[in-house]
Amino acid sequence: MYAFARPLLFSLDPETAHDLTLWSLHHFGGVLPSAPLAKGQPIEVMGLKFPNRIGLAAGLDKNGEAIDAFANFGFGHIEVGTVTPRPQPGNPRPRMFRLPEAKAIINRMGFNNHGVDNLVANVRVARFKGVIGINIGKNFDTPIENAADDYLACLDKVYPHAGYVTVNISSPNTKNLRQLQGANELDQLLAALKARQTRLAEQHGRYVPLALKIAPDVDEEQLTDITDALRRHRIDGVIATNTTLAREAVKGSPVASEAGGLSGAPLTQRATEVVAGLARRLAGELPIIAVGGVMSGADACAKLDAGAKLVQIYTGLIYRGPCLVAEAVRATNEHGVHA
Repeated sequence: MYAFARPLLFSLDPETAHDLTLWSLHHFGGVLPSAPLAKGQPIEVMGLKFPNRIGLAAGLDKNGEAIDAFANFGFGHIEVGTVTPRPQPGNPRPRMFRLPEAKAIINRMGFNNHGVDNLVANVRVARFKGVIGINIGKNFDTPIENAADDYLACLDKVYPHAGYVTVNISSPNTKNLRQLQGANELDQLLAALKARQTRLAEQHGRYVPLALKIAPDVDEEQLTDITDALRRHRIDGVIATNTTLAREAVKGSPVASEAGGLSGAPLTQRATEVVAGLARRLAGELPIIAVGGVMSGADACAKLDAGAKLVQIYTGLIYRGPCLVAEAVRATNEHGVHA
């Protein structure tokens, strides 16, 4: 069915197509047939049982409006957000650009979302039986020195409703956000979040894992600093990677000079390299969730070979459609049997 819908969607402005797709999934997605491979091969990660290794990456369903529709694609987990304490419109349009020849997207959305209360309301009514991750961030006008306040405010509200919570400090589209990946800033933020997680676990009688989402644009020293901080603060998982600011792979594209994060096939290799770098440093101490340029089942298996436990998809879904989910689930199931 997607083969018929894609030409229409690609004839529209990318954000218009995105909004139309989410609207359609929200209103009509419940009637989609369930994917036959939805259960896949279960795996336990971060103390949670995932029906399969393939998930939807954050950013596609920022407000949790189409969780049950995406569930019908066969995802084992769905990560919604990024959400901020207060609603915000994001950056001015246009802010999303297709690069079809490269199977890529550039976006500078800027955490546009309806706020954490709206997302929580949507998550509460979702019927999805897999794992729901909630990705949290800071409002654009919160000073970077006060960023922890926003993350803690979101954590308080999403904790009772999340399977796990992702701390997004790696989007390139919120001014100064990536400063939080610096050693001192990261230490302070993770210490505050871990202390709050402990308190919330006691309050709610359940432990909700925390994962950190990092950028691909980090050097070896930064990657070592990040892994040291993950260990020191006993963070439960790491997601690698967000979008990249690099443009070498898309030189010559008419939109290559647009500001924002690049995702899709040009990110495949670098994202896998970061996963491998994390795996070498962490030596199995905490799980890695891989995202970035997963355009095929083979790409998903390459992330597992690099050291990931779970794999997430976003841009590949736009170019390939729901068939990519079934392909990736099948490939990773077979990979698990032969690994």
